Amino acid sequence: MCFIRLLFATLIAAIALPAHAQSHAEGDLRVMAFNVRLPLTSDGPDYWPNRRDLFIETLRTADADIIGTQELHKIQGDYIVEQLPLYAWFGIDRRGGRDDEHMGIFYRRDRLRVVDLGNFWLSDTPHLPGSISWGHPYPRMVTWGLVERIADGQRFYLLNTHFAYRSEDVEARRRMAEAIAAHIKALPADVPVVLTGDFNATPDEPAYAILTAGLADAWTATENRAGPDGTFHGFKGKADRRIDWVLSRGFDTRRVWTTAEPLRGRYPSDHFPVVADLRFGSPQR
Repeated sequence: MCFIRLLFATLIAAIALPAHAQSHAEGDLRVMAFNVRLPLTSDGPDYWPNRRDLFIETLRTADADIIGTQELHKIQGDYIVEQLPLYAWFGIDRRGGRDDEHMGIFYRRDRLRVVDLGNFWLSDTPHLPGSISWGHPYPRMVTWGLVERIADGQRFYLLNTHFAYRSEDVEARRRMAEAIAAHIKALPADVPVVLTGDFNATPDEPAYAILTAGLADAWTATENRAGPDGTFHGFKGKADRRIDWVLSRGFDTRRVWTTAEPLRGRYPSDHFPVVADLRFGSPQR
């Protein structure tokens, strides 16, 4: 019965896929990084209930295999999988529960299966939920999964994060990058890795240099890119900073783009999503 429901959802999704969606080449792994923007009533016309269907339309059009989100609340995650039943999601919130922001990871359950998953905090006590170090105000964490592609058994790690946001948090972001780089270095070298996130840092910060010492930035790894390079636009549609990245090792980047077009005059989030088509292959660094 579960298989029949999944097959039916697959057929419905294929029918509903917009004609302008990017073609999805066989063998590619399509990865998206997307800050959802938490549901705040003070956002007024951009409050989640007013844009959630635009968000769904953006995801449906992108047709990503796996999505790393930031600022996600459970009510948002549950709505997404209710509207897009081919996706499932996992993660806990940054305080170790279900009531705050999640680094939720969504994946197409007809294409991928989760072999293992977990979380760690970007602090001096990484296994203590909600822990904070290095002088910034909110817990910061990584949600990760070891994922297997159903079609061919290829496995990869997906790590998803959200760094401290204040201008004075440069040193904290550097420490967070070091913690993630050390974690990735300890993973099996023969298993590819993808890191998605809102890093709240531009590429001239130390955090970027630390992470790209061992990971390829999809945006700079290929000339086949489209859309603005900036990603944060505050619901204005004009981005001034490239702070959302898709980084990887063990993949070749075939193309990458940002989705910046408004839908019916509005935007689904205050960030543009970054989407990359990756191909399992030789490491790029």
